[in-house]
Amino acid sequence: MTAVIMTWVLPATGYGDDFLAGLESAVGGNSHLVTLALGIIFPIVHSGLASLRPYAEPIVGARAWRVVFAFPSLCLSYTWITYFISHAHDGLVWWDGEQSALAHTLAWGVSFLSFFFLYPSVFNLKEVAAVEKPKVHLWETGIIRITRHPQMVGQVMWSAAHLAMVGSSFTLLTMALLVGHHVFATWNGDRRLLDAHGEAFLRIKERTSIVPFAAVLEGRQTLPKDYYKELLRAPYALIAVGTLGAYLAHPYMQAGAALARNTGLVPGGILDGLLPGA
Repeated sequence: MTAVIMTWVLPATGYGDDFLAGLESAVGGNSHLVTLALGIIFPIVHSGLASLRPYAEPIVGARAWRVVFAFPSLCLSYTWITYFISHAHDGLVWWDGEQSALAHTLAWGVSFLSFFFLYPSVFNLKEVAAVEKPKVHLWETGIIRITRHPQMVGQVMWSAAHLAMVGSSFTLLTMALLVGHHVFATWNGDRRLLDAHGEAFLRIKERTSIVPFAAVLEGRQTLPKDYYKELLRAPYALIAVGTLGAYLAHPYMQAGAALARNTGLVPGGILDGLLPGA
C-alpha cells in the first residue's frame, strides 16, 4: 500500500495523475470515453494477470506473483474510483435518487448486502496479503451453495444500488462496464478452476449455480438444516463493521477529498462534483 501511495496516488511522486491526464488527452476530455478506456484497461490487466498465474507462479513464487497481480489492480482501481466520484453526474441525467429517502434507504440496504457477496476472500486474509502462500481453493459450502460466483452477484447489486442513486449516462456506462467485467470473470474463473481441479470442479459445478439459488430451486443443491452455521464467520462481522464505517465516513471522505483538491494534493478535475454518499 505504501508503494501504491508513493508511486501512484501522490502527484508529487506518483504517476496516477499523469496516466489519467494521458487518457483524457487521448479522448479529448470526454469523461464517458475515459471511463470506457478504464473499463477496458482494468479487466485486461486484472483478469489477464490472474490468467497468467499458472505460468508465473512456478517462476517467481505464489506470494511474489500475488504482489505483482495486486499492485497494478490497486493502482487502476484507485484511478477509476476517484474518476467515477468526480464525474458520476456527467452526461444525461434521467433521475436523481439522492433526493428520495426511499431510494436512498433501498440503495443503501442493497449496497450493504452486496459486500457480503463481494468479499468472501477475507476468509483467507493472510493469503490475500501474501503473508501465507496463496492457493486456488475449491469451495462448495457457505455462500457458494447460493451462487458459485458471489463477487459477480455482489457487483451487480452494488452497481444497481449506485445507479438507483445517480441515473446518469456516465454512471450507467461505468456500472455496465463493471458488471460486464465480472460476468466475463465468471467464465474465466470457471475455466481456471477447471484447469486447476479438473473433475473435482465439474462435480461441484453440477451442484452449484451462477444465478443465486438456482441450484437450490432445481434440487441440485440442498441447504443443510443448520446452514446458518456456515455463515457464522468472524470475517462477516469485519465486513459489516467495515461497510457501515465506510458509509458513515462518506461525508468525511468527501470533505477530505475536497480539501486535497484545494490544497493541490489531487490534480485538478479529478474530484470536482463529488458524489454524495449512497
